[in-house]
Amino acid sequence: MPSYLLDTDVIIDALSGTRGAADLFRRLLLEGHSLACCAVNLAEVFAGVRPAEERRVSRFLSSLEYYPITRAAACRAGLLKRDWAGKGVALSTTDAMIAAVTLEHNLTLVTRNVRNYPMPELRLQPMT
Repeated sequence: MPSYLLDTDVIIDALSGTRGAADLFRRLLLEGHSLACCAVNLAEVFAGVRPAEERRVSRFLSSLEYYPITRAAACRAGLLKRDWAGKGVALSTTDAMIAAVTLEHNLTLVTRNVRNYPMPELRLQPMT
């Protein structure tokens, strides 16, 4: 069953009730896909969560499949940053890590920030 890794922006949209995120998630789940996150998403989301929201946010994030940042993914993220820097494109470490986890686990990345992920080998599902 194909899986979709959610970029942090999409997770935040879902938590804030943005209709497009809920509709996309519902469609993907009804089609039999799974939705996932990784350590970068957790760190970025919890960095901005208010104490009163922690329980709700934790429940939502726990409902997602979780993909770890393996040694291979961490190395791949570094190589992505290096290679794209050589092309004049500065990737953030967090975006490189999310891209590497997506690639290492053969997932599709759901994001609103397509421009942050220029890798042609990365499968993207744009959120508009």
